[in-house]
Amino acid sequence: MTATLHAFADDAAPAGRLAAALGIACVGLDSHRFPDGEHRVTAGKTTPTALLYRTLADPDAKLVELLLAADALRQRGATRLVLVAPYLPYMRQDAAFAPGEAVSQAVIGRLLGQAFDAVLTVDPHLHRTPDLAAVLPGAISISAAATIAQALKGTLPADTVLVGPDAESRPWVAAVAAPLGLDFIVATKQRHGDRSVTITLPPIGPRPALLVDDMLSSGGTLIAFAKQLRAAGASLAGAAVTHCLASADDLARLTATGITPLIACDSIPGPAATISLAPAMTAALRQHGLA
Repeated sequence: MTATLHAFADDAAPAGRLAAALGIACVGLDSHRFPDGEHRVTAGKTTPTALLYRTLADPDAKLVELLLAADALRQRGATRLVLVAPYLPYMRQDAAFAPGEAVSQAVIGRLLGQAFDAVLTVDPHLHRTPDLAAVLPGAISISAAATIAQALKGTLPADTVLVGPDAESRPWVAAVAAPLGLDFIVATKQRHGDRSVTITLPPIGPRPALLVDDMLSSGGTLIAFAKQLRAAGASLAGAAVTHCLASADDLARLTATGITPLIACDSIPGPAATISLAPAMTAALRQHGLA
């Protein structure tokens, strides 16, 4: 099957790595923003199967642009349109917690399901939803655990313990720890606000500890972890995450707390995004006959 990958300029680097791994062309999407804030999106030539690469961090600025790009590619002749969105937003809220509250997971799932024939993403931040395909039919969700484990191989002392943030993270942390032959523990976490959490850790002792999580937003959880680990006598060996959404100020606070090195996948561009997801995404796309 012949396919073409399309990407906006700000996604050119990771999109190029994926296209190279797939052995297909990467064609740029042109986006012009008018003074009133509206977008005009223009697509280049495509093939019947078109992959649209778009990481959706800062989603409110990108979703309309994404839908325009999908339509432009259909106009160009794409009959099978696959969204490759390594970071998929609005997946946390899977229920209404107050009358009149929108369930963002369902809303965004419907929106993307109508525009694309298939969606590939990495470590979606789900809570009570066991399978992304339940909200977004045709969605393929892969884990970055093996990719992160490969990046960490040979970099950590043999007595390092991996530390996960909560019970939900247990399978994911275990999947990172297993190929490295390392122990892991999982904390309990009570969230008081967007940047305030209370962490309770099992006994750990004076060992190097590596913090691992699927997503880093502001860094508040990792900073709370660091304080608890030091109080328990452990030393910090840094942190590894799939998606790093942290701002420059947040990253500076993490460094000041001693959480270094911090490594992340290239699902979201940034200084920590040193781990390429291209091999894992290539394997998934080929396995499912999408490229």
